[in-house]
Amino acid sequence: MRYLGPKNKISRREGVDLGFKTPGTNSFNSLLKRLNVPPGQHKEKGRKKLSERGLQLREKQKLKFMFGITEKQLKNYLKKAIQKKGNTALYLSAYLESRLDNVIYRLGFAPTRAAARQLVTHGHILVNNKKLTIPSYQVKINDLISFTNEKITKIPYVEKNLNNKDLVIPLWLKRDGFLGQVISYPNQDDIIKQFNLRLIIEYYSR
Repeated sequence: MRYLGPKNKISRREGVDLGFKTPGTNSFNSLLKRLNVPPGQHKEKGRKKLSERGLQLREKQKLKFMFGITEKQLKNYLKKAIQKKGNTALYLSAYLESRLDNVIYRLGFAPTRAAARQLVTHGHILVNNKKLTIPSYQVKINDLISFTNEKITKIPYVEKNLNNKDLVIPLWLKRDGFLGQVISYPNQDDIIKQFNLRLIIEYYSR
């Protein structure tokens, strides 16, 4: 089941910004101020040293929360990645990055993955001029991603993000105005900067 509870509490527990809040908002600024303060009444005691298994679990949880996926979905992605010949971590990251909601987020059409997921489920996104409402849809090379109509681009959080001059779009994606395109396979560079995929794979290997 996808987590629907307090978002800042989860980020503080993991000790990292998991991308739940829109940058620049009061909630986001509040998170940054308290990011190193664990939640709970015993937060003043700090974080305990984790065992190897504990580190694996926390890394797995961070990945699930950041991409907004369920335990079942993550297991299925890993199962598919293991079945392929080659680098399991590379294939796992490719499955995660290729999710439609993640691509919407990476293209800058939405400020967070949760907002991107909402755009998809509400029927505001086209893939190759066909409406798709499945956030987990795996995009392919040459797929074209756009909005169903120009009115969607006037939604405040969408318009603000589209005008974000500091946005860095991954090399495997291209955006021209309100049109995005997948131009190559995603790599694991962006993910390995935030997660230790080896620990996650080891967690499920036991």
